Amino acid sequence: MSSMTICARFRPLSSKERRDHGDTVCIRCIDAETFLFKDEKDEEFTFSFDKVFYEKSEQAQVYEFLARPIVEDAVDAINGTIITYGQTGAGKTYSMEGPSILVCDEQKRGLLPRVVEGLFDCIKSSGGTMKHSIKLSMVEIYMEKVRDLFDLSKDNIQIKESKSQGILLNGVTEISVSDPTEALQSLSSGIANRAVGETQMNMASSRSHCIYIFTVHQEVKRDDRLKTGKLILVDLAGSEKVEKTGAEGKVLEEAKTINKSLSVLGNVINALTCGSPGKANHIPFRDSKLTRILQDSLGGNSRTALLCCCSPSPSNALESLSTLRFGMRAKHIKMSPRVKFNEDKCAKKQGPASSPIKHESCEIILDKLKERFDAEDVKLLEELFTLNGILFDPCSSEELDSAFEDVTSQTIVSLQQAVEEFASTVDELKRENKGLKERLAAAERSHAAGKEAGDNNTSSLVHKLPGILSSFVSWVRSLSSIKLLNCEVN
Repeated sequence: MSSMTICARFRPLSSKERRDHGDTVCIRCIDAETFLFKDEKDEEFTFSFDKVFYEKSEQAQVYEFLARPIVEDAVDAINGTIITYGQTGAGKTYSMEGPSILVCDEQKRGLLPRVVEGLFDCIKSSGGTMKHSIKLSMVEIYMEKVRDLFDLSKDNIQIKESKSQGILLNGVTEISVSDPTEALQSLSSGIANRAVGETQMNMASSRSHCIYIFTVHQEVKRDDRLKTGKLILVDLAGSEKVEKTGAEGKVLEEAKTINKSLSVLGNVINALTCGSPGKANHIPFRDSKLTRILQDSLGGNSRTALLCCCSPSPSNALESLSTLRFGMRAKHIKMSPRVKFNEDKCAKKQGPASSPIKHESCEIILDKLKERFDAEDVKLLEELFTLNGILFDPCSSEELDSAFEDVTSQTIVSLQQAVEEFASTVDELKRENKGLKERLAAAERSHAAGKEAGDNNTSSLVHKLPGILSSFVSWVRSLSSIKLLNCEVN
């Protein structure tokens, strides 16, 4: 068993970081694998990785160390995965794609265009004893839905698991590519369909996890078996702090979903590295679409590399420290990469296998169609529906069990979300109720104070009334005396 390859990369300071903190950085280089990191409290930590790429590192250096060995293995039918991880604006997409995958300076080209060229270079160097073909797929996980970036009508692709093929994306578009130019043109069209948005930390912030899948088929001319290697590149959306990004509305909801899936990824890493030796440990792969797709890549049949992208600025020290600690935990994951053979070619020569078990609902639909269409038309419709995920035709009890587990997991997640929403509603009602009680108490106090003031005024008036009446009587008597005197004089 082997370990994951873990590297850290620090981008140059941004103009905003220089404006706020000058040229101050929170890292100090020791060597090519080790550095000191200073957090917000000026406490120092020492980190060691397989390789550290500092501010002046070149894109080519990242490819040669991190990706090239995995590319070569993929052509030899060993699965590989390359993941970029870090906070928003840390340089993940730049490391993966560069400024553009089609036209940009050679030095700035990212991992993706270099991987494409590397795959075709390896195929050319293999000689004429083997026949290779490459198929390309591209999806994004947006708001916990898997969307096909080559066909936007497929906006909720289902994840399946096969005992022989591992994790599969049911009905995803696969494009056969014959040269690097064709592959890059296809990738460019898919990237244009990816969800992006503007935040205070990133003008073109990725609002989804993007996954590039290269399937390399290798056929040895003197052998009947077909070997298949799958190379997956994952550009994760960055973790976000709302107070820094200023996210609101739709962007805020996207940020919540991104942070939640990254949290599940962290839980999977913890479960993979913190279990008791020799004891089975539950790994929550099914808690998110991201970890479900990466199930084979994390501790399974794959050679995997992780690039932890960080900001060197003290203003992002907390997020960078979290990213680096994630990388340190991932170092302990054990991988079991192995050559993968596809027996389909042999199976075709031996004749068709026994008929697969059909789902009951599929049978009902097909029986009704047979009443209206020819048998050949029904068969074509069945194949079309199965390919697009409308009908699910499990080929084994293992796949049927996996499908049942998927439905169960989705139900549990939906119930958890409903409970969270209910709890949030209860908390909101409690706050509103508390506010109403405070306003009611204030109104009662105001009423009591007004009543007391009114009683005091009434009491004062009652006490003063005899004096007022006495003065009035005296004034009347005085007035009567004056009138009587005037009468006598006349």
